[in-house]
Amino acid sequence: MAKIFRPFRKPAGLITVVSGLPRSGTSMMMKILEAAGLPILTDNLRTADEDNPKGYFEFEQVKALKEGDQDWLKHAEGKAVKVISSLLGELPASYRYRIIFMQREIDEILASQKQMLIRRGEAADGDDRGMAMNFQEHLKRVRVWLANQPNIEVFYVNYNELMADPNPSIRAVADFLGVEAQLPAMLAVPDKSLYRQRAS
Repeated sequence: MAKIFRPFRKPAGLITVVSGLPRSGTSMMMKILEAAGLPILTDNLRTADEDNPKGYFEFEQVKALKEGDQDWLKHAEGKAVKVISSLLGELPASYRYRIIFMQREIDEILASQKQMLIRRGEAADGDDRGMAMNFQEHLKRVRVWLANQPNIEVFYVNYNELMADPNPSIRAVADFLGVEAQLPAMLAVPDKSLYRQRAS
């Protein structure tokens, strides 16, 4: 877990972003931010299911970033929104962002994605080794890009460490957000029974 500081804290136009690879714990982190009292930007179009029993907290228009649709970001100011890592580069520099970036063992992410496909009745075959390498390269590129954005403050959270012992990770998140008073509610969110794909 690492913290990268920028020369700002809570400026006008600040958007809180939860990011990471799919199945890296981003939905859980969104629920933690909701428990912290942050307004959440979500349309609830994707409802809770067996893969995410506590909800996805997604906002469909985020996907339109790759088509250049940025108008919806004015509704995200002062709120938290989930943006997968592959779309972070589409965020306009006209806003400032504090990003909570979820990290998880790649093998667990692949296993979780595969299980989701199986539940949906879709093919779950694929080159796990090749996908793992692609994910690792993608994450390296994103980390370098983030480190070079003057309008972005990043806090990295290790999902595996959080699930093993939520206290230190969530305390650090509360400090990053300046919501230490909401720590008890935030600590109540992680549910170890939902940690179903674990690295051996």
